[in-house]
Amino acid sequence: MLRFGILSTAKIGRELVVPAIQDAENCVVTAFASRDLAKARALSDRFGAPHAFGSYEEMLASDVIDAVYIPLPTSQHVEWSIKAAEAGKHVLCEKPMALKASEIETLIAARDRNKVLISEAFMVTYAPVWLKVRELLREKAIGELKHVQGAFTYFNRDPSNMRNIPELGGGALPDIGVYPTITTRFVTEKEPLKVQAKVERDPGFGTDIYSSIKADFGSFELTFYIATQMAARQIMVFHGTEGYIEVKSPFNANRWGAEEIEVANQNHATSQIFRFPDSRQYKRQVETFARAAKGEKAEVVMLENSLRNQKFIDAIYRAGGHDGWEAV
Repeated sequence: MLRFGILSTAKIGRELVVPAIQDAENCVVTAFASRDLAKARALSDRFGAPHAFGSYEEMLASDVIDAVYIPLPTSQHVEWSIKAAEAGKHVLCEKPMALKASEIETLIAARDRNKVLISEAFMVTYAPVWLKVRELLREKAIGELKHVQGAFTYFNRDPSNMRNIPELGGGALPDIGVYPTITTRFVTEKEPLKVQAKVERDPGFGTDIYSSIKADFGSFELTFYIATQMAARQIMVFHGTEGYIEVKSPFNANRWGAEEIEVANQNHATSQIFRFPDSRQYKRQVETFARAAKGEKAEVVMLENSLRNQKFIDAIYRAGGHDGWEAV
């Protein structure tokens, strides 16, 4: 069993990833670390972990863990991923891994220097629904792909929420803009060449709260919008010459809606529904990560993939500052 230490007591870890590790067949939660030892002990008791640490450094120095899961605020991801790697621990870090591409290059160097696995926690790439979309596109089930359309929005004006605090890495693009980009790249197996974008910021928070993006992939286009101050919506549609694929609950599977895709034919006379009940994408993510960490063959999100996705996001920010195209 790969022994995980959880670096912080953040909500996503408590509610989604730690239960997934407990449910997994090849890994286990061994320890929690917090700057407040009482919080670490409370979570260790809650989840039955045998160890609790009152500092991140103490847990990384221990021999009771093999890997860490990092759900810290985005601005701390790079720092603690490097510290964990230098302690000889494998790293599964929440998205976004970094706030600019050059930081991921630093992480790649740390990974290679310490001979550990560092992976960005894009749970969608382990979900059966997205693996099915990739399979359908490979099979030309909708002919030649011409256009991808997406949206990911929610409403959050809480000034204490890290998503609204620039110093913690807040903003819509780091939080949710990474999902239409990673999923499109994952299923099409292609990279964007150039982008156009409109990026709006909250005058009080200073974070980006709305973006509308057009990306040229050469043989097809991706257009999508994201927002943190609009009514909640999620959708991804892949439109080809012979039909289209609509992903019903693309990013928050089950919590948003049914995990299913619809594949319609050219004149919309027939369609197929593919359902994926109880796919547990977070469980699949940690099990795949554990296999890769042990040296087994497993398809995880490598840092080179994260680097390309962050270059995409960096280009969107640059494009938002002017009219016209920006090279990725």
